[in-house]
Amino acid sequence: MAANIEIQGVGHWFRRSGKPVLAGIDAHISRGETIALVGRSGCGKSTLLHILAGLVQPAAGSVRIDGVPVFEPSPKWNLMFQQPSLYPWMSVAANAGLGLTFAGRPKHEIAGIVDDVLELVGLADYAGADVQTLSGGQQQRVALARSLATQPDVLLLDEPFSALDAFTRAALQDELVDIVKRLGLTVVLVTHDIDEAALMADRVFVMNGEPGRIAAEVPIGVPRPRERATHSFLAAKALIMSRFETTLCRKAA
Repeated sequence: MAANIEIQGVGHWFRRSGKPVLAGIDAHISRGETIALVGRSGCGKSTLLHILAGLVQPAAGSVRIDGVPVFEPSPKWNLMFQQPSLYPWMSVAANAGLGLTFAGRPKHEIAGIVDDVLELVGLADYAGADVQTLSGGQQQRVALARSLATQPDVLLLDEPFSALDAFTRAALQDELVDIVKRLGLTVVLVTHDIDEAALMADRVFVMNGEPGRIAAEVPIGVPRPRERATHSFLAAKALIMSRFETTLCRKAA
């Protein structure tokens, strides 16, 4: 089941340097909504995502998921990183079920859940395979399966497809959109790829500044499934870019 996310007055800075990273982040993300965070490197996108995941405690403000304060990681809000970070000595199935194993779930229960998520990500025939023999795209599917196996309400994605070739990336983007719809997840995606943001998001938060802020919010009013070559999709991309360029001009001024 998806969840609401409330971000109130979130600010953060590095303790050693005192350099501010985020300031005054306020946002409401609705149940089942997909949000993309875009902006220049260093504007705090990944830091905000790590705060949402409970990996970093904000210096100011708070995050609540369905009313529950986020102070630490939880199976209910799972973070998928840019690199799959798989254990090479484990099989595909063992990697996919790792979070369930750490949670102490019974082996027979883990096996059933892993079968389901591997089917969902198109790896049902690879359960016993050595992960080192898989392509980059297949390894990211395993990482996605691992993130989904704990049955999270919120899926947090930190540039999950940026290391893949263009064709594999496009295929996985389309498949993930379908999976998110089928499972009804709330998603927050960090990306530098405007195409990806326009394809996957319901709204795009354009971040900018040092410290980083949500400088603009762009609703993507394009019905799904979205085709990359359509006029409406291209218009959505252009709108994101225009908001991004406007925030840069404001900063320069």
